[in-house]
Formats: sequence, structure tokens, C-alpha cells
Amino acid sequence: MSNLGPTSVIFDLDGTLVDSEPNYYEASRALLAVHGVRDFTWEDNSQYVGISTWETLGLWRERYGLTVPPAELLGELNRRYLDLARVNTPAYPEMRKFVELLATEDVPMAVASGSSPEAIAAILAGTGLDAFLHTVVSADEVERGKPAPDVFLEAARRLGAAPADCVVLEDAAPGAAAAHAAGMRCIAIPYVAAQADAPEFATADLLLRGGQEEFTARAAYDWLAASARPS
Repeated sequence: MSNLGPTSVIFDLDGTLVDSEPNYYEASRALLAVHGVRDFTWEDNSQYVGISTWETLGLWRERYGLTVPPAELLGELNRRYLDLARVNTPAYPEMRKFVELLATEDVPMAVASGSSPEAIAAILAGTGLDAFLHTVVSADEVERGKPAPDVFLEAARRLGAAPADCVVLEDAAPGAAAAHAAGMRCIAIPYVAAQADAPEFATADLLLRGGQEEFTARAAYDWLAASARPS
């Protein structure tokens, strides 16, 4: 048992462990342009931060009147995204330090993401984080994506951890809502600063309004240690 007692840590991937949103935006922009939508902006893209790719595609079909089958769109988007992700997906330096710090104490860790299993695997391998993060759950593997708690509850199940002993790190409001619904503590690091006042973030146990610029591995560890349940 680590100094953190029975605590397990579950990481969101995109925008939390790694800065992948620019790649998602570029893949999305290119895909939509092929289907006649040529004015998709970064601001448009920010509306979909934190929800699963599958749900995003459903919203695009409604908004833009796309008639291509969802499965075909998903395959096309994943191909474009993976080409970018394999080449350039930087891990946030302090997040990498945090993962390594937890690993030295054998704290159970998992990744729970709205991305596809292929995208998660490619990013973890490309950043080298796969050396530490072996338990991975994609929203594709559960019934409902965030803000439903399914992906976090499945991660806890695979870790053999009680939800009350899990701490989630999240950058998006739907993820914070999912952590709360799962009965887990949450460290929220908003990717979109303007969304820090979203009501979902009010449920977080620790809200870092400054996002990644405010996050440090040592401060996060100290907070976990201070709030850990006795073994």
C-alpha cells in the first residue's frame, strides 16, 4: 500500500494527460471540409471538448446535415486523427511527473477516455506513458460516454478499487460531472479557461482555474496525501 492509502487515480486523456485537442481540431476541420463544411473554427471545436467522438459525430450530423453514415464518419475521423496523433501529441510535463511519482509508490492508475481504443493506445505509446498506464478504458467499451459515469466505474472495476477510493483528473465539464456521478473525487484542470465557471466544475474537490499552468505534480500529490483515507 502506498503513502496514499487505498487511493487509485484515474486520468482522462485528451486535454488532461496530453495536449491532443489541436490534433482533434485539425482532423475535424479537414473531415468537415471534405463534406462541405468549410468554416469550422477552434471556437466551434471547443463546444465538443470532453464528450465522446461518437456523440460529437451525432451532433455534427444534426448541425451540418451530414448524410454520411456515422460509422463511416468515425472511421474517416479516426484515420485523420491517428495520422496526426502518432507524430505529435505532447504530454504535459507536470502530468508526466505526476504519473511517474505515483508509479514509484505503486498507486493503481487507469486512463478513462472518450477517444477510441486505437487513439488511446497510439498516444500512450507515442508519449511513453504506456510504461506506467496499463489499465485503459475507452467510452467505446461502455454503454454511455461522459457525463455518464460508466467509463470511470469500469476503470475502477478493472483496478479492483472502490469508487470512493478513486480520484479522477479531468479537463472538461462532462468529465467532472461523470466523476461526481461515479461517486469519485475529482481534480479539475479546465482546458478551456472560460468554462471554469461551468456548474459541473463546482462539484470538483479541487478546481485549478488556471488549468495546466496551475498544475504541479508535487502539489497534486500533497493534496492526495492530505485527503487520503486511512488504509
